[in-house]
Parts: sequence; C-alpha cells; structure tokens
Amino acid sequence: MGSLYSEYLNPNKVQEHYNYTKETLETQQTSSRQVASAFIIILCCAIVVENLLVLIAVARNSKFHSAMYLFLGNLAASDLLAGVAFVANTLLSGSVTLRLTPVQWFAREGSAFITLSASVFSLLAIAIERHVAIAKVKPYGSDKSCRMLLLIGASWLISLVLGGLPILGWNCLGHLEACSTVLPLYAKHYVLCVVTIFSIILLAIVALYVRIYCVVRSSHADVAGPQTLALLKTVTIVLGVFIVCWLPAFSILLLDYACPIRSCTILYKAHYFFAFATLNSLLNPVIYTWRSRDLRREVLRPLLCWRRGAGVQGRRRAGTPGHRLLPLRSSSSLERGMHMPTSPTFLEGNTGV
Repeated sequence: MGSLYSEYLNPNKVQEHYNYTKETLETQQTSSRQVASAFIIILCCAIVVENLLVLIAVARNSKFHSAMYLFLGNLAASDLLAGVAFVANTLLSGSVTLRLTPVQWFAREGSAFITLSASVFSLLAIAIERHVAIAKVKPYGSDKSCRMLLLIGASWLISLVLGGLPILGWNCLGHLEACSTVLPLYAKHYVLCVVTIFSIILLAIVALYVRIYCVVRSSHADVAGPQTLALLKTVTIVLGVFIVCWLPAFSILLLDYACPIRSCTILYKAHYFFAFATLNSLLNPVIYTWRSRDLRREVLRPLLCWRRGAGVQGRRRAGTPGHRLLPLRSSSSLERGMHMPTSPTFLEGNTGV
C-alpha cells in the first residue's frame, strides 16, 4: 500500500498509462480542438450563471424555503459545481494532461465525478419527494426539514465517497492491464461500479415516476387534478432529458469495461459523450424555471433590474429627468409581473406565461 501511494507524485506515471491504453496521444492544440474547448467552456459558464440565478432566487425569497425548493437548490448547487469542475477539466486536458502527477489527475477527474454524481442523487431526491407528495399524498411539513437536510447531506457524502475511491486506492497504478481506456488511471471494475450505481438510480427514478403516473392517471385517484397532470408532464420532461443526456455516457463506459485495450477506437472520443452528459446540468434549471411561473419571475428579477437600471442611466445621459421614469415603470406591468403570490407552488400547474 505504501508503494502505491508513493506513485501519486510520480510525474511520469500519467504518461505511462496514456501510452499503454491509447494508440495515439492528442497532445497538440489543433484549431478544431481549440474551438471545441472554447465551446465547452462557454457552455459551462452558462451552466454556472443560470444555476447561480436559481440559487439566488431560492435563497433571497423566504416563500421558496420549502421542501421542493430546498431540493431544487441542492440540484442547482451540484449542477453549478459540475460546470466549474468541467471547466477545470477542460483547461487541464490536452497537452497539460501528461504534465500532471497522479494525485492531480485524480483530483481533476474525481471532482467531475463527485459533482455529476451529486446531480444524479439530487434528481433522485426530487423524485422521492414528488412520490411522497403525490403518490402518498403526504407533502413535507416544516417538521420534516431535518429529514430533508439529512437526505441532502447523505447524497453529498455518498458522492464524495464514490468520487474519492480512486484516490483512496481503488485505481490501476501498478496494474496497467486493469486500466480503463477512457480514464487511464481508473480501474475498469471501478468504472463498472459507477455505471452500475448510476443505472440503478436511473431505474429507481423511472420506477418512481411510473408510480406517480399510475396514481395520477388512475380514475379512482383523488389527486388527478389539473395541477398534478401538469406535474406529470414536467417529470416526464425531466426524466426524458436525464435519459437522453446520460445514456450515451453510460453506454461508452460499459463499452470501456467490455473492450480490451486498444480494440475500440470510439473510446478515444469519449470526452464528447461526457460533454453531452453535462448538458443535463444546463437543461435542469431551464426545465424547472420554465414550468414554474413564480420561480421564473424570481430568477429573471436580477436581469430585469439590471436592464431597468441600464435604461434609466441611458435616458439620464440623453437628458431625460430620472424622476419621471420611476412612476412610469412602477405603475406598469413590470411591477405587477414581479409580484409574487403568497403561496408559491413548484411544478404544480403554475406554467402560465
């Protein structure tokens, strides 16, 4: 064990593993690779901004301090960190990869695994909450906040453990024949374990949503109203996006486990599949804010305020008195549009524009 950890600072170890698992090493920054990297970074910046807006909206408005919005904030936080981790991963890829030590490489890949798995667990927590609230007709009350916090804390703890297993010793340093092609310092069995866990979570989410569907569509269900039908549409969209984004990544990792070294050239393009999976973090806040009018208004509030302030400054520079602008804006539809109802609901038919 001591000899294993002694290799963590070996500057030649990463290149040794990449030379063994890959036919060619793409270390040159070609124009196409630079464009792809720039696009990924822009995409991740968009992920960070939109999830930050969701977090600000949930934190600043006490009306959103309920069970569903707490889970939503946790999902937004994990997606935000996933965007940050993927930016770091992109900047440390290419020619920089071969200059990393194993511990730096584990930190780079582990951070992405932790944040992405936290997003998956957050989706599972949301599915559980929706199942409890609709199938069981037992919405969370204020006395359940401790249980919610424990569930969120447990999801992050499991994600940390799952993403930290390679740096703790479950890797292929010293065992090149057991290495993954997609992640050359990770053991194939670890990759299989991660895919299996994520697949089980996916099946659990599908089962929960199917259960919700059956309850809502049942002719004998008391909860089959317009609001729950709108919810059914929302969770169907969430589930569909989750499957579309993650299924290619799961498939490439399963293929990585099954293929011998250097026998499947498609594995050399696996980073495109992981970039596509990251779209899930981009689309999650779009889906939830699109389906909730109250949250959408609160998320857009900083943008509208900035636009309003820019308009006021522009008119002042043009010579228009500033005091004449405020009554016009305050009595217009903007103020009425920013008005929040006393009892905001999430994903329950609140879908009007």
